[in-house]
Amino acid sequence: MVGRAATMPDDIPTLRRILRSARTVAVVGLSAEWHRPSFFAAKYMQEHGYRIIPVNPRYPEILGERCHASLETIDVPVDIVDVFRRTEDVLPIAKQAIAIGAKCFWQQIGVKNLEAAQLAAEAGLDVVMDRCVKIEHARLFGGLHWAGVNTGVVSARRGH
Repeated sequence: MVGRAATMPDDIPTLRRILRSARTVAVVGLSAEWHRPSFFAAKYMQEHGYRIIPVNPRYPEILGERCHASLETIDVPVDIVDVFRRTEDVLPIAKQAIAIGAKCFWQQIGVKNLEAAQLAAEAGLDVVMDRCVKIEHARLFGGLHWAGVNTGVVSARRGH
């Protein structure tokens, strides 16, 4: 689900606008574990020019950036709040996203809190639900290939 009213499931122009205009992404629930989806997505976005601000009270730093215990301690403008938390934990995060003036409230694949989405949309934020920011960026800006990913980790090339 994408858009201001959170009603359009495949609004490619809105996704392009969000990802093209954003530069700072606060990732709520970002893990420091390299194999976790949140780390993989954040690292990809960082490698594509986005500033990643980790939000997880468990760690002092992730991906070279200071971790924050909550969105409220971030002292720079945030374009996208990207949420890697359980659906039932999302509503307070939406309220924080509104309070800090974020432009987009993005719920990752498998996360669909309709109440949080509606609250964010009514506050004027763009809302994306049940989508991966990394997959959407790669799909819309050329990072997906025939296998579906382009990590550079697995390759058929021989190292001669």
